[in-house]
Amino acid sequence: MQAKLNINIGKLKLKNPVMVSSGTFGYGEEFKDFLRLKGLGAIVTKTITMKPRQGNPAPRTCETPSGMLNSIGLENPGIEKFAREKIPALKKIGVPIIVSIASEGDPDEFAALSKRLDKINTVAAIELNISCPNIKSHKARLISQDAAATYKTVQSVRKVTRKTLITKLSPNVTDITEIALAAESAGSDAIAMINTVLGMSIDVQERTPNIACITAGLSGPAIRPIAVRMVWEAYQKIKIPIIGMGGIIDTPSALEFFLAGSSAISIGTANFIYPGTAMEVIFGLRKYLDENKIKDIRQLIGGLTLET
Repeated sequence: MQAKLNINIGKLKLKNPVMVSSGTFGYGEEFKDFLRLKGLGAIVTKTITMKPRQGNPAPRTCETPSGMLNSIGLENPGIEKFAREKIPALKKIGVPIIVSIASEGDPDEFAALSKRLDKINTVAAIELNISCPNIKSHKARLISQDAAATYKTVQSVRKVTRKTLITKLSPNVTDITEIALAAESAGSDAIAMINTVLGMSIDVQERTPNIACITAGLSGPAIRPIAVRMVWEAYQKIKIPIIGMGGIIDTPSALEFFLAGSSAISIGTANFIYPGTAMEVIFGLRKYLDENKIKDIRQLIGGLTLET
């Protein structure tokens, strides 16, 4: 008998705990020729805002040691065009669709977007992207860098939707557990962590930034130790599920997140390198469980062994 990979995140029922991350998988259709989309646990869409966004000026990506910097700036068609043109294709895929949303400076937009998405049956869950470092705002800090602002935003969204809420946190904070606790208290069903780490790269010959916006979000294996540590810290404090992400490229790196406390994982930057990564990880997790005579993936969650 094969080990069980199914997991529940709030009302969201996943046949396996492997998702693909927002901003790295488009709207699913872009990857249909590279892997069997129906085999994924869930697809998290590219982040949507109220109005269309062109995103940040080029250059907006840069390769770094064991990772990449990006400052895309949430380029997207806006909620109405997304609902009209992207939702029909997403519905055909046949896996849970998690829609990532963000505001352009007004936190009230999160509630407005969520209220709109609440009416769309294809949307299984909503991810609150309160942590993107690549969007300019009149605010000095991201919502996810302030526990009170996080609480207020999540609470406002919780009032307008019955769908599963996932709050995506920023690593660019002193204590991520404070923010996780605020999101949990406000009604979030799960925490996604971590978003990208703020970074910078310079062309030493030209003496200019390699990214037009100067700073950008660092992702890939370079940030995995930070992400694993933060998942472990949050797991000690909160009771809701954690979706771990940050540099997962294979089965061993995925297993780190489960052992640290993740109930599910999301694959991002690896999709750019090898689109089949998520499917290989799903196969690898099942093989690991079978070889170690573990009947259920849930037995691994927070299973880190500490010396006493």
